[in-house]
Amino acid sequence: MIDDLAALLEVLPPQIKILLEKLSDNQNLLEIVMDFGRYPEIRLTDREMILSQEPIAQTDIDYVTDHISPFMGDNRAGIERTLHRISGIRNRHGKVIGLTCRVGRAVFGTVDIVRDILETGQSLLLLGRPGVGKTTLLREAARILAEKQRVVIVDTSNEIAGDGDVPHPAIGRARRMQVVNPSQQHEVMIEAVENHMPQVIIIDEIGRQLEAEAARTIAERGVQLVGTAHGVTLENLIINPTLSDLVGGIDSVTLSDEEARRRGTQKTVLERRSPPTFDVLVEIQDRQTFAVHANVSHSVDMLLRHKALQPEIRYRDTSGEIRVEVAPQPQQRGGKQRQTTYSNQTQKMEYGDFRGRQALDSGGDFQEEKTFQTVNIHLYGVGQNRLRQAAKSLHLPVNLVPQVDEADVLMTLKSHYRKRPQPITEAEKMGKPVYVLRSNTIIQMESCLADIFSLNVNETDKASSALRETQDAIRKVLTGTRSLELTPQSSNIRREQHQLIRQSNLLSHSLGREPRRRVRIYQNTAGGKS
Repeated sequence: MIDDLAALLEVLPPQIKILLEKLSDNQNLLEIVMDFGRYPEIRLTDREMILSQEPIAQTDIDYVTDHISPFMGDNRAGIERTLHRISGIRNRHGKVIGLTCRVGRAVFGTVDIVRDILETGQSLLLLGRPGVGKTTLLREAARILAEKQRVVIVDTSNEIAGDGDVPHPAIGRARRMQVVNPSQQHEVMIEAVENHMPQVIIIDEIGRQLEAEAARTIAERGVQLVGTAHGVTLENLIINPTLSDLVGGIDSVTLSDEEARRRGTQKTVLERRSPPTFDVLVEIQDRQTFAVHANVSHSVDMLLRHKALQPEIRYRDTSGEIRVEVAPQPQQRGGKQRQTTYSNQTQKMEYGDFRGRQALDSGGDFQEEKTFQTVNIHLYGVGQNRLRQAAKSLHLPVNLVPQVDEADVLMTLKSHYRKRPQPITEAEKMGKPVYVLRSNTIIQMESCLADIFSLNVNETDKASSALRETQDAIRKVLTGTRSLELTPQSSNIRREQHQLIRQSNLLSHSLGREPRRRVRIYQNTAGGKS
């Protein structure tokens, strides 16, 4: 552990320094609080106490501010080449009349409890109350990941890598980008991706909507994110309108009568709007106990359906060993694991355009008692997070690769395919199949994966997927899109789509011939129902 406590004591008033040097419990010291006209206090890991019966004078506060770096826009300052943070409280005239001096420590070994998650390349979000050790864990995560990958830290308050232009050695080989003003953090996040080619970006305190949007943009570009957010539990994040997009966002949707009966719910329900930005969420309950949501999508869906969550619990026991408690998983219906086989013949299929819904319309259930082989997919213009979500929902082993020559198949959008960029022409020269999606939606990706893995989906799954696509399209038309065309469906599903569209006061009609007959949604300029 590195705490540089002597450097912090040097900037404190002499009488405060002497009292702290006499303190026998310095290793547990968290913060020193100095407010004008009040007694100085210290906060330890297990208690708080008054340090002196002599009130703090303005000269004491001025002594500290004269020996540290200037306060920035977030009223935080530091001591060069240390991890300490000094936060100021100002009066109405802008004068500093209070200080919170937090002891910054580089603690080694804290990341071991989630190291396996970090090394999988999944994006990780940390939640926890202030002072529980989120930033300390981020700091060590940066050091560990930088041993093998390009890591960039977006350090808004210089709390992860310390004050000054030279980063603290605790971050290892990771690079640090400072933020001039906290309100520009989202711009620096995007700049880090565009200018410095990171494989991992580490962000502390995602607290604004623009930062949440920047995080989603970064994740869609295939960069691993490790960050913290304001909140203690996943439920806090879901009900926070500013940050809920980090876990997929929440929308109120109207179900058809049949779907509401099938679910046993009211017609208006809350549902997750999109795939989460972060794959895994960890609630830091205390310094030694973590609750891990390994599948954020599933956890959010369970909470929205008012079902009990059973996250994985990880903790250190008294001997320092890491223990993992996993709740028993409910057995699938019929007691069988859902498995299917990927046929090597699929790699020989050459697609100039994607006809996935026709494959799904062939009917039939999932084939049982077979095993998949992992398929390497190179994406060009297709959202990585959404494809991972589609693969998870179908229980398919997909590996995203950065180079065309490493891929079994290439997946792209119709708009890109028409331009014939180099990756697509290379894939076709190599004889690799090219799958072309009409739009960057999960429903299209699920259909495409079903073709790649030679799957059939039963009618219930098709109807549920089609209604999700319809709800997404309704939202887009209600927010300004003139019209949208849905994926071809059977007549029964199209009937439900029309009914759902009418309930949203929009217009629709079917076009095309079977089996390509589909629904188109229009804005209702007259204001009446179709």
